[in-house]
Amino acid sequence: MTIDLRTFPRDDVVMDGTGPADWLKPGALIDSDHPTVTAWARDIVGESGDPREKSLRLYHAVRDDIRYDPYTTPLRPDAYKASATLAARHGYCINKAGLMAAACRAVGVPARVGYADVRNHMTTKRMTEFMGTDVFYFHGYVDIGLEGRWIKATPAFNRQLTERFGLKPLEWDGRSDSIYHPYDMAGRRHMEYLAYRGVYADIPFDTIAECFRREYPRMHVAMSGGAIEGDFGAEGEAETKAAARP
Repeated sequence: MTIDLRTFPRDDVVMDGTGPADWLKPGALIDSDHPTVTAWARDIVGESGDPREKSLRLYHAVRDDIRYDPYTTPLRPDAYKASATLAARHGYCINKAGLMAAACRAVGVPARVGYADVRNHMTTKRMTEFMGTDVFYFHGYVDIGLEGRWIKATPAFNRQLTERFGLKPLEWDGRSDSIYHPYDMAGRRHMEYLAYRGVYADIPFDTIAECFRREYPRMHVAMSGGAIEGDFGAEGEAETKAAARP
């Protein structure tokens, strides 16, 4: 795949020349035909035949049953497979979005992955130091095809994590876009969308890795060698409590 690091004000630029048929097929990383992914997705949706209901059930399962952790996904293609994320039961926005896209395709719902650059005003101090910025490049979300249009879903932060950080849980109704809240429950600035990176049929690993190499040199070296030690949830909880003290 050609590495393309352009940004756009629009959120619907197709970057890989794919089309509707591709958004239902398995990919190298969005491996929707993997037996464990297929079985898990079918178990989650049960007997429901309604695409929106299927998507909602999968959204909550990926959001809450797959723990958000930005430290424990090595920067290797195999770690970004949907099946690997499901087996690990943790991940961050990029590979959690890949898992949801795979699960949707496994039950016949079209899905593709999209990316945006966001400024997280409430990330932890350690994460900011490690990245060298509070801008998260290639933040991942899912585009779900429902009733002839694309609707964003962001199953990143599990409910337990939002409680620890003092954030609003990110809900989704299957009818409107689910994107990060601009403010937290105390009215502090949280997430700011800066630009979009386009949509893809499969996770563009090489493009993301190159962006990380350029923008996060310290983190790129560390994550290329494996997982990073740390407890992101505990860090955020401690900082939230400290900020709340008079």
